[in-house]
Amino acid sequence: MPRPADSSANRRPASPVLRLLEGVDRLTEWLEKSVLGASVLFLAALLIIHVLGRQLFGNGVTGQVELTQMSLVIMTFAGLGYAVRRARHISMSAFFDQLSGRPRKILLIIISLGTGALMFYLAWYAGEYVATMAERGRTSSALQIPLWIPYLAAPIGLLLAGIQFWLTAVRNLTSRDTYRSFSEKDEYLAAPDDSTP
Repeated sequence: MPRPADSSANRRPASPVLRLLEGVDRLTEWLEKSVLGASVLFLAALLIIHVLGRQLFGNGVTGQVELTQMSLVIMTFAGLGYAVRRARHISMSAFFDQLSGRPRKILLIIISLGTGALMFYLAWYAGEYVATMAERGRTSSALQIPLWIPYLAAPIGLLLAGIQFWLTAVRNLTSRDTYRSFSEKDEYLAAPDDSTP
């Protein structure tokens, strides 16, 4: 499991650019945590109220299915950047795990730059899709909520994921250590030994 970056004495003082990037990282983390937390709380409250309404009054929340679907879309794309930040995203690492040292770091930089570029590309097209939905005035069937509002999470989430991948590349270009994300070192804890009491 990756460990968070430590602020040990052997670390070089951060340049103004790195401090700015750390500020961007903290801001996007706050944004992602806020959106994820609010979405989870909203979804939990919605489902509890819906179940209580059906059991006590025989009628649940109107549009509960639509609101649940919209919340899941928002949580999925808001969580994308957060997963990249914590190095908890899916990765095909069979070849990568065989490398060590400088080749491993170089490959990680290439992967981060390429994946970040892909995220920006997808964010662009997701933004065009959301703009088309807004132009056409598409709304949900029960509550008549404009669909571009919840789907706006897609380009924003993809954009934040791209930023995180590029921050990972910058961290690796400016640090002696290898980082799986901007704040997570490429270190794994040893598996516990069950033979010792």
